[in-house]
Amino acid sequence: MFIAGEFTGSERQRTTVTSPAAGEPVDTVPEATVADVDAAVDAAGGAFDAWRNTRASRRGELLHRGARRVLAHREELARLLTAEHGKTLREAGLEIHRFVTTLEHYAGLARELRGSHVPGLDHNTYGLIVRRPLGVVAAIVAWNFPTLLLANKVAPAIVAGNTVVAKPAPTTPLTTLRIAELLHEGGVPAGVLNVVCGGAEVGEALVRHPAVRKVAFTGTTATGERVAAAAAAGAKRVALELSGSDPFIVCEDADLDAAASAASVGRFFNAGQSCLAVKRVYCAEEALDTFLQRLLDRVRKLTVGPPTMGGTVLGPLHTEALRDRLERQLADGLESGGELLVGGERPQHAELAGGWYFDATVVSRPAHDSRLATEEVLGPVLPVWAVASLDEAMARANASPFGLGSSIWTRDLDAATYAAGRLEAGYTWINCPPRLYEQLPFGGIGASGFGKEHGHEALDQYTDSKSVVVRHRPPRAAPAS
Repeated sequence: MFIAGEFTGSERQRTTVTSPAAGEPVDTVPEATVADVDAAVDAAGGAFDAWRNTRASRRGELLHRGARRVLAHREELARLLTAEHGKTLREAGLEIHRFVTTLEHYAGLARELRGSHVPGLDHNTYGLIVRRPLGVVAAIVAWNFPTLLLANKVAPAIVAGNTVVAKPAPTTPLTTLRIAELLHEGGVPAGVLNVVCGGAEVGEALVRHPAVRKVAFTGTTATGERVAAAAAAGAKRVALELSGSDPFIVCEDADLDAAASAASVGRFFNAGQSCLAVKRVYCAEEALDTFLQRLLDRVRKLTVGPPTMGGTVLGPLHTEALRDRLERQLADGLESGGELLVGGERPQHAELAGGWYFDATVVSRPAHDSRLATEEVLGPVLPVWAVASLDEAMARANASPFGLGSSIWTRDLDAATYAAGRLEAGYTWINCPPRLYEQLPFGGIGASGFGKEHGHEALDQYTDSKSVVVRHRPPRAAPAS
């Protein structure tokens, strides 16, 4: 673990990190005890006063220096991320780069932290609204984008003057630990960012700790509900980025070639293991055959292979249990009447033996109450349905408890505006592939959670506003000369 600027062990056993590509051990990390969690929170609490009183521009400078240190080790970190996660080297490199750009974005915003002035409350009275950091923040990060999700929480938190205890997923702690070390080497003071390792027991101890003032969590809806319940005891602030099942609507007049390309990238990036991804396609009946032909042409070209091999597009799934669940979801979709158009199997190449691989898969028209339609599907399986109208597509899209992202493809501005206003999701893309921008707030609704990441809104959610009322006397008359 990384506590108060140093690596430390634990009195408990060590946990093995396993390679998804080969099913073999990569490394081991200590499993934190409750005492270790206490030590990490104490370190963060001890660093808080000095950090909050560091001028905001200086906090931004130190974060920028840390980001530059991480960038200098991009190749090393990408290989480490590939080893523990299974994503391709190209995707791992992109994730490390995005980590750096997120930190630099918030480092730049450090100079824009400000409150506001409210004049004329009463006679000779004005008000100030000042924003203050919360204190110790717990950042609990999912396995699918370990460093990107870390950046989304750590960057705005520490720029705003908070200190952080991060808990990576038990299967992907290695890159996070190394990044914490590099940020410290770059100038982030000891105790500002701490990392504890472990599973649900460690996470619960962190969430329930009385000195933690906010919990920022990314993970499944079921786990997020437990996190919110545990955090309620201390009236902690909570931000939850949870499961998703993003709809992708293709209208008859859409650019079908561009839409097929976006659907392929949006579904199969990271081997389909993203909460924010294309997961349900609703295509106008008149355009379905052409759209499917262009989509399948792309999907058949997606190469499944070892994540370190050049040309690989789909690496393994992250765990064997995840692949098993994906296969059960697919079987349910086919049994409900869906037609398998491509994929649907574990590749049998010798160089993939021991890894948790699965082919890129497209299924046509499974039942609307099948698991492919109603559950979050983490893996390279994409169901496609025909719809008779935009209204039907909208109804199908919104017939889900999840509300993370959504997409519509059409040349009709009125239809696009209509859809954007009615799609029940925190993000809507019109005629463009799903992509997040640091400048725009991101967060789900419904079973996809609440709270915002990215943008100025994220900074606001790591601070508390305080109102100050000032009454002053008019100046005395100047003495006669």
